[in-house]
Amino acid sequence: MAKPRIHHTDDPIETAVLVCINEDESEDSVVEDELAGLCEAAGVEPLTLIRQRLDRPYKGTFIGTGKVEEIAVVAADLEADMVLIDGEVSGMQQRNLEKAFGRKVVDRTQLILDIFARRARTKEGMLQVELAQLTYMMPKLMAVYTKFERQKGGIGMRGPGETKLESDKRLVRDRISKLKGDIEEVKRVRDQQRASRRKHPFPFASIVGYTSAGKSSLMNRMSGTDLLADAMPFATLDPTTRKIDLPDGYALFLTDTVGFIRNLPTHLVAAFQSTLEEVTFSDFIINLVDISNPAWEAQMDAVVLTLERLGANDKPMITVFNKIDLVTDPTVRRDLIAEFPNSVAISATTGEGMNDLMNAIKKQVQELLGSVKALIPYTHNHLLQECYNFGRVLKEEYREDGIYVEAELVAEMRGILSKYAI
Repeated sequence: MAKPRIHHTDDPIETAVLVCINEDESEDSVVEDELAGLCEAAGVEPLTLIRQRLDRPYKGTFIGTGKVEEIAVVAADLEADMVLIDGEVSGMQQRNLEKAFGRKVVDRTQLILDIFARRARTKEGMLQVELAQLTYMMPKLMAVYTKFERQKGGIGMRGPGETKLESDKRLVRDRISKLKGDIEEVKRVRDQQRASRRKHPFPFASIVGYTSAGKSSLMNRMSGTDLLADAMPFATLDPTTRKIDLPDGYALFLTDTVGFIRNLPTHLVAAFQSTLEEVTFSDFIINLVDISNPAWEAQMDAVVLTLERLGANDKPMITVFNKIDLVTDPTVRRDLIAEFPNSVAISATTGEGMNDLMNAIKKQVQELLGSVKALIPYTHNHLLQECYNFGRVLKEEYREDGIYVEAELVAEMRGILSKYAI
């Protein structure tokens, strides 16, 4: 396995023996590349990779006893700081493995949580990461206490280990409860912001995609902003919403979301619910696919599965094949567009294909708009300007009893004008 370029941070780099568990041999390169990317983002230097085919984990050690012995020897010879397992390990399994290896054991969820902790910048991001970490740690607390020294007897005679465990579990539960309350407050503010945007009724769209697909680069290209566009996994955690002007006077609100990943840990989906729900409130979705990645189909499937978990898989979707500039075969673009309906091929970096994308988005916005014919009283003439600001006016005519308007408007604006419709 090639050693990835290590991302320099203030934290010391830790070395690891990587253990891959995937059952399907055809997924080997996908799993290895993804794990290497996660290691780079977390500041972990892979020393070697060991693989085991498993259809289900072993109860006590997750991997087989023979493989445990092999990994213990390799980790000792290489003097690795840790053994990193590409799966979710229980507290008991982690304790048994650390005893066998004589060093720290980190699983896939812990690795991703560490990356999230490094990347969190806003108050909301930090709260969500801490909640995910504590929720994940709670069932594992028992593994910390290997000696309970339980005393015989009844009430008042519990051993110090058990008392400490219960005390720590209570502290964690209290902290989780407080974090959930704080996140609810942040969610309330986000709901207010969303409602405020709805008062200016542009359609809403969200960019989704596998981590490192180029979502921030696309947002930068479309909105003229300067978001962090790092090639490493989970470079940005916090959603950013911008107003995007489209051809022929159309517009929409566009939100850049956190990247998805294969087997996105349940704890992260739960903790980042207030962030991810931006997708569920969208009128349609822009699914960005890194076509230069050999595993793009598997990544695309992972995104679709995550959308299903969020209950957003039935929304209208534009599939955008990104990084077309890195694909040498000129027939790829044509074949992709033919195979996937409502799709375009672009390069967010060079700008190639952006006109096609903007027109595809405009078409989607048009499908969300409805035609309105209304006679606006002069006492409410401000509504005419709102039709221009938040829709597309096709005709206006000043008449004796009001302003006659023909326009294409989203549902909210059509509702406002419904009392004046003719």
